Amino acid sequence: MTSGPFVDGPLVRAAFVDRPNRFLVRCRLAGGRRLRAFLPNPGRMDELLFPGVELTLVPAPAGGPRRTRWTCVAVERDGETLFLHTHRTNAVARHLLESGLVPGLRGWGIAGSEVTYGRSRFDFVLQRGSRRLWLEVKSCTLFGNGGAMFPDAVTERGRRHLLELAEMPRRRGERPAVMFVVHTPSARWFLPDYNTDLAFSRTLLEVRRRVRILPVAVGWNRDLTLREETRLLDVPWGHLRREAEDRGAYLLLLRLARRRRLRIGGLGEITFAAGWHVYVGSAMTNLTARLERHRRKRKRFHWHVDYLRDAAAEVVPLPVRSSRRLECELAAGVGALFPEAAAGFGCSDCGCGSHLFAAGGDPLDRRDFHELLQRHRMSAPG
Repeated sequence: MTSGPFVDGPLVRAAFVDRPNRFLVRCRLAGGRRLRAFLPNPGRMDELLFPGVELTLVPAPAGGPRRTRWTCVAVERDGETLFLHTHRTNAVARHLLESGLVPGLRGWGIAGSEVTYGRSRFDFVLQRGSRRLWLEVKSCTLFGNGGAMFPDAVTERGRRHLLELAEMPRRRGERPAVMFVVHTPSARWFLPDYNTDLAFSRTLLEVRRRVRILPVAVGWNRDLTLREETRLLDVPWGHLRREAEDRGAYLLLLRLARRRRLRIGGLGEITFAAGWHVYVGSAMTNLTARLERHRRKRKRFHWHVDYLRDAAAEVVPLPVRSSRRLECELAAGVGALFPEAAAGFGCSDCGCGSHLFAAGGDPLDRRDFHELLQRHRMSAPG
């Protein structure tokens, strides 16, 4: 079965400008005209939405309550088209199921959709003869280094779905399933993103013998038709068991609203430029508690970074969970991107010159910073 486009209306290309909130993007047409578009995807997608990247838009349905006349449905990354419209993911899943393109679910027909069970509504009920199977569908656009991960933002709803699927009564040999539609054919393996959502990741590990986990890689053409090939990705469970622990390294992005001269413990007074600074730290136990401490201003100062945090107008913590000590390796990587460093800051127990680097602009606007993050957060399973 050949797929048709999964959106209605003519496709229009535009360049991304910025994202004022989760569901709105501002972009620019080739002639220079700027417009706003609804983004039906609540994910962070920081590694996808850079100024100038190509977006695909379609006109919004006429006569609706929408304030924007356009909907953003796809983005280009490294020559690949990635489908972003999460509201249409079930239509994609239906096509894959009806076309027999989901390994492990061939021969199952769709008996119902959007069916309530317990406190949740699940995407499909499948049937084969007298047997029935519940299926939940998730959309995955976070990938790199040969792998794909989900979610890219904390999802308590997704965790609840896993637990309720695991508790469903079932016949022997039958298990409900979660299908992750991975929107790239380049991925070889799939994992839950334990850096972003440790609770979801541990729950997936806990229920894997009661719920089938089906990460299906798909590819998209520029006209938003699906390519014919699909592939079921490997899930390296041993790697997940080892790495889904509350430990590892972290980056703190700290923004100073103005130039400040601060006394930093035993280092004395240091002048810090206005803008963003990147601090590299580690906590091989209780990483979550460490990051929560860094979020707070009111606390007893202990580390060099506490003094800078107190002056910062904004802080963004980025955990990099790992069983290995990555702090100095990360600091070397950050230092290669941002050479201006505060000598001796945060490195009294190692041989590094500094663990604090002046970035100026927001590091999350830079591709090379995201590439550094992905190398460590999405390292290939050993």
